[in-house]
Formats: sequence, C-alpha cells, structure tokens
Amino acid sequence: MPVQPGSPALQLRHLEAAIGLSVRGKPEVVRLSLVCLLARGHLLIEDVPGVGKTTLAQAIARAVDGSFHRLQFTSDMLPSDVLGVTVYNSHSEQFEFKPGPLFANFLLADEINRATPKTQSALLEAMNEQQVSVEGRTLPLPDPFMVIATQNPAEHHGTYPLPESQLDRFLMRLSIGYPERQSEREIIRQPDARHTLVTPSVIGPGELLEYQEFVAQVKVDAAIVDYMLTVVERTRTHEGLSLGVSPRGSQALYRAVQALAAMEGRAWALPDDVKLLAPKVLGHRVMAAARAGLVSRRQNAGAAAGERIIEEILASVEVPL
Repeated sequence: MPVQPGSPALQLRHLEAAIGLSVRGKPEVVRLSLVCLLARGHLLIEDVPGVGKTTLAQAIARAVDGSFHRLQFTSDMLPSDVLGVTVYNSHSEQFEFKPGPLFANFLLADEINRATPKTQSALLEAMNEQQVSVEGRTLPLPDPFMVIATQNPAEHHGTYPLPESQLDRFLMRLSIGYPERQSEREIIRQPDARHTLVTPSVIGPGELLEYQEFVAQVKVDAAIVDYMLTVVERTRTHEGLSLGVSPRGSQALYRAVQALAAMEGRAWALPDDVKLLAPKVLGHRVMAAARAGLVSRRQNAGAAAGERIIEEILASVEVPL
C-alpha cells in the first residue's frame, strides 16, 4: 500500500532513512530497531565488536533528538553508578539526589554482561515500570525511555550471562552481522568514519510519544491474536525447550506487530508480521533443554537456537486466512 503524504508512516520512513545513514547496508536491522522503539520496548544487540552496535544506539537517539547517556558496564560498577547517589549539600544543609545516567530518554548499556548481577538488577524496575526506587523514594524516568544494551556473544571471560528475568525485559534481540562488501567499502573510505555520526534529528521526544500512541491504535484481528497465542503456547510444551515464553513475551509480540504494520502504512496487522517478528521477539525468551544438546545457559545465550526453534514452531502452526 502506498504511503500517503503527511501520514505518520511517511514520517516514520524518514526516521528510518535517517538512522540508515549511519548504519550502512543493514536496512532490516534498522527497521527492526525502529519497530522496537515504536513498540515502547528495549533492545538487546548481541554481536561481535566493531560491527556498529554503539553507532546504531547513537543514531536512534540522534534521530529522535532525545537525551542520551552511554554507560560502559564493568565488573566493579555499582548500582549507584547507574541509578544515581544522594549527597549532602553544605549550602542548603540538605541531602540531594544526583540522578545517574539512567535518567535519559536513551541509555546505551554497553557490554551489559560485564557487570555483576547486582548491578544488572538495577535496570529491572526501570525497564519494566519506567521508574526507579532509591532510598525509599520512587522516581519516574523520562518519557520516552529506552534501554539499548550490547553484549559480545563470543567472549565469556569476565562476563555474567544475563538472567532470564533480565532477558525477558528486552522486547527484541538483534544481531547486526558483518556488512556486505560494498557497504564496507563505503565505510572505510568515509573520512573520520569512526567518529562521525551523520544521522540528522528528524523528530523530537514529544512526537515520538504521539507515534507510539498511533501505533497502539493499529487493529490486530482476533484470528491473528489466536495465531500468536498458539505459537507462544507451543513454546511452553515443546520438547526441545525447558523454558517457554512468558505473558510479557506475548505482549511484546503484540506491540511489535502493531509497530511494523504502522511503519508500512497499514491500520491493521497481518500474519506475515507475526512470522517476521516472532523469532526476534521470542527467541531470547526461551531456553533449550539439556537433552536438545545445549547443556548450558551460556551456550544458549550466544547462539540462535531459540530463534531456530521459534521458526520451527511457526512452520508447524496453521496461518490464519
């Protein structure tokens, strides 16, 4: 369906194109990242160093013109380094809370699996409820709010695999992959390519909130909802899985399907939206059983085993007409 001039879908195309200026040759990754943003979700980018994980996060924040903080996670980091600290002001003779980097529209949690579980847990309430509890007070986070986390699946020394409760709070897990030859040629010939972000600001945070509300109005037919629920239920009984998809995962898939439909200029969702998004939205929420040949959580985290099983389930479920 052609996108009408002046429609939200057209502006979203402009947003997608702006992000693509900095992330060369990866249109699918850019589109899925934008789907995650519009669905009010958090994004986990799992890939080897140097493929553009940080660039993607910075490009999203720049395109939306939102506040952005980058936090390099390390083993000695404390929860207060994420949330903030309370300090005594000698002038006012009162204690004041100094917000941490979490208080931004976009937080890049770089190499999140290098932080200890105690520090990782500082993000749980923020990602689920868009608020934090500090010293008996509940503080709201900016709106919109998105955590974009990165991790290297090939390196395990000195890392702490993300627990299921943390993984379940990421709407989507993506892998950027190596660029095609022509794209890499353009990257290496670009002056100061490592330090230049060419993405312009397209919309503001307020406009993003309006688009997120627009996405929430996309119609999802009852037959498609049943299709999604059948796929989710199969993950809970699949012999190759020891952990199936939670209701939070069902909600995430529903919102993502709405976002993809809106980006394509449709006011309704299609079964093809579910087939495209389910592996990326549900794959990191399942755990392969030991008898399936993946005996450790660490092995499963770095592999595409979950996505492959979701694709197998999709192939076995009847698609609604």
